[in-house]
Amino acid sequence: MSSENTIPILVEFTGGLEMLFGDERKHKLSIPSKDEQGNAVNIGWLVKYLCDKVMKDSRKEMFVLDGHVRPGILVLINDADWELEGEASYALLPNDNILFVSTLHGG
Repeated sequence: MSSENTIPILVEFTGGLEMLFGDERKHKLSIPSKDEQGNAVNIGWLVKYLCDKVMKDSRKEMFVLDGHVRPGILVLINDADWELEGEASYALLPNDNILFVSTLHGG
């Protein structure tokens, strides 16, 4: 895949979510710029990609529920709440920083 067909992003996990991803907090990824239908990849696509390609743990339900990011997981796009950016429909851009924070640790 040539570089114009991929975009570099940084995905981070905290609040215990990193244990689902091989105990690695930061993941520098090079992802396709378009999905299977030729549309720009978005956060919804990224969540599925993370589950299919990056997650090391089999307990996907700790990250997604009914195909969506589980309630209690805060998602930040470049330090802004994803609710301000269109949530799962946000189209990813080169060098975006996506942070998933679990607030379910009981603290």
